[in-house]
Amino acid sequence: MKTDAARLFLFDIDGTLITSGGAGEASLCEAMQSKFGLQEDMRGIHLPGNTDARIASELLRKHALPDTPENAAALLDEYLFHLERRISAHDGRVMPGIINLLHALEARPDAVLALLTGNVERGARIKLSHYRVWHHFEFGAFADDHGDRNELGHFARRKALAHHGIDFPPERIVVIGDTPRDIECGRAIGAKTVAIATGHFPLSELERHSPDALFENLADTESVVERLFAV
Repeated sequence: MKTDAARLFLFDIDGTLITSGGAGEASLCEAMQSKFGLQEDMRGIHLPGNTDARIASELLRKHALPDTPENAAALLDEYLFHLERRISAHDGRVMPGIINLLHALEARPDAVLALLTGNVERGARIKLSHYRVWHHFEFGAFADDHGDRNELGHFARRKALAHHGIDFPPERIVVIGDTPRDIECGRAIGAKTVAIATGHFPLSELERHSPDALFENLADTESVVERLFAV
């Protein structure tokens, strides 16, 4: 039973919890080929911090294909087919300190763990199940909920209320991610923001966006937990 003073920790996936070793990008390229017969190199497509819905839209427009819900859904279905097939062939990994951190937070009655990610839910499940991380999270806000990442925090709050009966105030919500967009989407709901330089952005770049806390990585479990409850 979680306490009424619990904090809601919303974790990004790619670059924060795990890296898929390029499996996601390669699967999108394969999907464009197998679904539309088009060669894709992902140039000009912004991946870090983006949602799968927006990425699908960018890919369709890049190739002058109709940017319709039907085409986007077909592309993402094809992407998921390839992702599930090929993720084990890529040299991905869980990021430093993540497993110890999740165990430490799970043991506390004042912590609720959930996802806030640009992945569609099935893609998140494929990635995190492969790296044995999926079971740590009770629920999540995904690209299925909304294509705009800045809207996902609202969905996470509503799902937290449904799961725990707690209407988490913004000051007790912590968004954890590796990109400026994670910081931005946390601020969109007034949440605390924690940035980690384990993805595409160095500490210096993340620092310019003034997160409430900033880490090189999450390897030092004790100090990270202490900081997460102090922001």
